[in-house]
Amino acid sequence: MIDMHCHILPGVDDGSPDMQESLAMAKKAVEAGITHLFATPHHLNERYVNVKNDIIDLLVEFNECLQQENIPLTVHPGQELRIHRELFVSLERGEVLTLDNNGKYLLLELPSGHVPTYTQELIYELLLKGITPIIVHPERNKELIKNHNLLFNLVQEGALTQLTSGSIIGLFGKNVKSFSKKILEHNLAHFIATDAHNVGSRGFSLQEAYETITKIYGIERTFYFKENVEQLIRGQSPAIVKPVQFKKKILGIF
Repeated sequence: MIDMHCHILPGVDDGSPDMQESLAMAKKAVEAGITHLFATPHHLNERYVNVKNDIIDLLVEFNECLQQENIPLTVHPGQELRIHRELFVSLERGEVLTLDNNGKYLLLELPSGHVPTYTQELIYELLLKGITPIIVHPERNKELIKNHNLLFNLVQEGALTQLTSGSIIGLFGKNVKSFSKKILEHNLAHFIATDAHNVGSRGFSLQEAYETITKIYGIERTFYFKENVEQLIRGQSPAIVKPVQFKKKILGIF
């Protein structure tokens, strides 16, 4: 399996604090059936700054440590970029790291409490530059939980989304799990990833999420998500299923 969102690099954000924990996370990932993952440190989320070249340099060191420890895991470069008005300035400065540094797909994080008014315009401008934004964990955004069709509009604009495996199996509470289910039912999810931060409470639950999806929606839906992330590794375009719009609210209830 491939995990496209993980905070495994040591000492750069709220994920692994040091190399010892990073190696422990790598072992847990392998035990969970993961062979490849993207290291995606936070960038410009008001707490952490992790520019492209710094991530790549640290990734080289980490992959060397994995080889020395005989841990059969391949780690690819990535970045979880917080949306901000000056994003294109960051691009011009060479600070932004797309997945596998191929200039095609970018993990884009929204603030947890709202969706900035410029989000749809920014998605449009990114697409014009040939970069497809992948909105990470939209199921945990408070405004999207209240206004589901806002997520539909972002996907219609051309954004892709990544659900967190823990959300699907209920690790973030009933509301997040319920919204995750609605996102799946309306074809608004394109990838599943762990967003792992440690070996404990925020670990590698990818297989459990896939099993849940298979049980509810069938094995073909699980294949869809697995094949999409495999396409990213190959540098190719994932499959896109036509999204389904949410019905209008009736008496405040969907």
